[in-house]
Parts: sequence; structure tokens; C-alpha cells
Amino acid sequence: GPVSSVLKFEIPDELLVKRITGRLFHPGSGRSYHEEFNPPKTPMTDDETGEPLIRRSDDNEITLKKRLATFHESTHGVLSYYQNKHVLTRLDANRPIQEVTASVIKAVESAPDEAAEPVQEAAAA
Repeated sequence: GPVSSVLKFEIPDELLVKRITGRLFHPGSGRSYHEEFNPPKTPMTDDETGEPLIRRSDDNEITLKKRLATFHESTHGVLSYYQNKHVLTRLDANRPIQEVTASVIKAVESAPDEAAEPVQEAAAA
């Protein structure tokens, strides 16, 4: 059917870099930590097992900045398209989850009655 609402979650690239590069994981369980926002009790050590935590090899600033540049380049056109169709809502994602959730609900509930052109679905393979 027609697209009635497109949401773009906006957050400064610098903050994304800080969030991603601080991630830590326990490989055996998949538990995740963050050096600043959710640190383990003992640095680089899983709270439950005492085993070492790892950092994903692609969770580094250089790789992340390249990925973000590619993301911005590849989404610019589609965002412009939906902006021109008046169905794009930009949301400040650098807020508490409850506020972001409320913004999402408000944006979806207030979507215009006249939607953009229908999205073409890919033919089944």
C-alpha cells in the first residue's frame, strides 16, 4: 500500500561513534556492556561468568566513520524523495527512550491521510 509515514532517527555522528566504540560483548552468552553507559563491574570481564569480554573488530572509529559516510550518501536520495512527498518526519534520537517512543507514536498517528505513491514490492523469487 501507500507509504504514509517515514521516520528518520537523527543523532550526531560523533555520539554514534562514542556509543559504538564503547560496546563490549561476552561471546558465550551474547551479553552486552558499554564502557561508559553500562560498564561491567570489573573492566573487560563478564559480570556473571568472570570470562573476558571482547570488542567487535569493526567497532572502531575509522570503520564506523566510513560506514556512516556510506549510510548518509545512500539514504540522501530516498530521504529527499519522502520529504518532497510530505511524509518524512525527523526525530531527535538523542533523548531518553521514552521520549523517542512517544515521538514515534505521535508521528505515526498523525501521518497524513493522503500518502505517497505505493512502494513497489519485489517479485517473489
